[in-house]
Amino acid sequence: MSRTPVRPPTAPVRPPAGPRPAGTARRLAAPLGALAAAAAAFTAVALVDPGEPGHYPVCPLLHHTGLLCPGCGGLRGAHALAHGDLTTALHANALALAGYLVLAGYWLRWLRCAAAGRPAPAPRPGTVHLWIAAVLTVLFTVVRNLDAGAALTP
Repeated sequence: MSRTPVRPPTAPVRPPAGPRPAGTARRLAAPLGALAAAAAAFTAVALVDPGEPGHYPVCPLLHHTGLLCPGCGGLRGAHALAHGDLTTALHANALALAGYLVLAGYWLRWLRCAAAGRPAPAPRPGTVHLWIAAVLTVLFTVVRNLDAGAALTP
């Protein structure tokens, strides 16, 4: 003989008492804080010229081998960019300038999502994108160390 289990009466369902939705200012705090940190870094580089010796450490690869690494000239490029000199920034380190533009794009996406109240998707480059970035970085480094790549040297 089978018996049907008896269920106790159910209470009305209330919504969970979780955190309240954040206001616009709270949602924008993280992207605006990141912008403030980046602006502070660019301001510091703008105020202290990396072209003058003694202010920043010397690149160890350049110092020991005479070869330019992919980051050589990045601070000089940031200094020029902070002063609005795009041509000098491009000449100092085109790869760093491209990186600044990519980061600015990701930041704008983050800001737009935060303003709309949506979580910003994490940047997830695929394997192909990572290989392309690696190959471009190696090519940039090799070409800027050749006589033909003199335009890419800081």
